[in-house]
Amino acid sequence: MPRDFAINLTTIREAANRIDGQVIRTPVVQSVILDKALGAQVFFKCENQQHVGAFKSRGACNAVFSLTENEAAAGVVAHSSGNHAAALARAAQLRGIAAHIVMPHDSAIVKINAVRGYGVEPTFCEPDSDSRQAAADKVIAATGATFIHPFNDDRVIAGQGTSALELLDEVSDLDAIIVPVGGGGLLSGTLIAAKSLNPNTKVYATEPEWADDAFRSVQSGTIELPVRHDSIADGLRTCLGTLTFPIVRELVDDVLLVSEEEIGAATLAMMFQAKVVAEPSGAVPLAAAIRNKDRFAGQRIGIVVSGGNLDPSTLQRLIANSDT
Repeated sequence: MPRDFAINLTTIREAANRIDGQVIRTPVVQSVILDKALGAQVFFKCENQQHVGAFKSRGACNAVFSLTENEAAAGVVAHSSGNHAAALARAAQLRGIAAHIVMPHDSAIVKINAVRGYGVEPTFCEPDSDSRQAAADKVIAATGATFIHPFNDDRVIAGQGTSALELLDEVSDLDAIIVPVGGGGLLSGTLIAAKSLNPNTKVYATEPEWADDAFRSVQSGTIELPVRHDSIADGLRTCLGTLTFPIVRELVDDVLLVSEEEIGAATLAMMFQAKVVAEPSGAVPLAAAIRNKDRFAGQRIGIVVSGGNLDPSTLQRLIANSDT
């Protein structure tokens, strides 16, 4: 394995030790019904039961607790409309330092309230990328706070990789692991952990057809941008980063695409058959396993359920559109 990646197995293990006690060792569950339907053994790594309801707590905690005392004294800053915002606010609260969270003014109220729940009042900005970064830069100039990127940060990537360490420690001899991909932090951490421990374990990325930038990036050899931003899997609408792309390009076995209808059906299957509450982004790997059931038949498959922050209105819409 090339050694010029942003992280390695050692840094993931160091992250696991650093955040021990700060994050939950999430459960791994199975569903007899889904195993039978897929003709495979499926092991769900339930990051939906992590603090803030998503894997993001791992990377945020590792980044915050990696800071020197001088760095920590100035606080941290991030721009995020999603789970990274709450995860960073929580991690900062645990360390007793200031967190400055920039959020688009049109962020979901449930996510704004999640940040406020950790004692942080967000700084609001326009929703475009330039405005978000400009607002964060203004905070950095005023406070000296350390910027913590949601995925393009080696400390964050290493933290996300601890989920795969736990999965592989608990379930032996996995043939494959399926991971959702947005910015690639979770995927990159999983790739380094899995391929370092067992190069024969295949790792598949999966994303919506409506947010297929990782698929196109692997095909073209350069980071491709999203062409639309309306997939129900809102956590996967981001393009890969400069640190995550080299890992994904070199190590991923394939990038599997799924339709919006398949994501919706998988979200309901997770809830009603596996008894796991997953947001659509977290159900994308199951959708890929179902779509590619012939590929995975007879195998032992790990599925990383990245988050469980399922909006009630989304659930109602999925049920209303369901055939069941």
